Amino acid sequence: MTLPTKVTLVEVGPRDGLQNEKTPIATATKIKLIKQLQAAGLTRIEATSFVAKNKIPQLADAREVITGLDLTDPNCQISALVPNTQGLDAALDCGVKEIAVFTSVSDTFNQKNIGCSIDESLTRIEAVTRKAKPLGLRIRGYISCIAACPYEGNKAPGLTAKLTRQLFDLGCDEVSLGDTIGVATPNTIEAIINAVAKAHSLDTIALHCHNTYGQALANIFHALTLGVHIIDSSVAGLGGCPYAKGATGNVATEDVVYLLHGLGIETGIDLNQLITCGKWISHELGRTVQACVTNAS
Repeated sequence: MTLPTKVTLVEVGPRDGLQNEKTPIATATKIKLIKQLQAAGLTRIEATSFVAKNKIPQLADAREVITGLDLTDPNCQISALVPNTQGLDAALDCGVKEIAVFTSVSDTFNQKNIGCSIDESLTRIEAVTRKAKPLGLRIRGYISCIAACPYEGNKAPGLTAKLTRQLFDLGCDEVSLGDTIGVATPNTIEAIINAVAKAHSLDTIALHCHNTYGQALANIFHALTLGVHIIDSSVAGLGGCPYAKGATGNVATEDVVYLLHGLGIETGIDLNQLITCGKWISHELGRTVQACVTNAS
């Protein structure tokens, strides 16, 4: 068994973790969260999304959040999700240097989430990348429902591989594979990663796991043995998906760091500081911390 010597964690809590919260969160709280994550050693943080305010009201303060951060910090790359060229323009106005775009292997999920088919989503992404690339922006692509869709059921690994190749062809620098409803097990992940590896190097492939069935860490560990070394996670296990009934939060960053450190893999993250951050934001949100490491300590 071969494991990577270093793993990069992409912290998605400030965007993917907070977007589904019903109670408004103060902009200052979001900025403080991101700064605490930076202080704990996170080097890549997805801060917000420049989406229509009526779509995700919780992220209506995207501009204020981004302008409250130091985007020139060489130790941390701040990114933002953009759904279309209008979102890209708003991100550019704030000085964002890394963006993320989104699609799914399920037409139905795409329709529920972003109001268009897979093909239409690729057309939107192409318009974004065509404008962003000449400006030197780094582009991350998200693919959701890689294992199964809450509306269409199980999805074939080849669909994810095909879509991955299309995103790279459109100009993405990295693609994150999302088990949006958290139903995958290690054998599912292996089939998907093997299919993707035939289409593209795993060096720029990330895994994004939800922990609905408690399989996230098992899936991440198995992905590491297959050559994946970029992992998405969310502090305190924040998150969920408004378009996937029953889908719980993302895998907790604290638990992923504990696993990686236990395997002797470098992260550059201070686990104790991370635990403190997770406790603080959970208290601010009136939530119970969804990180096993925190609850055991």
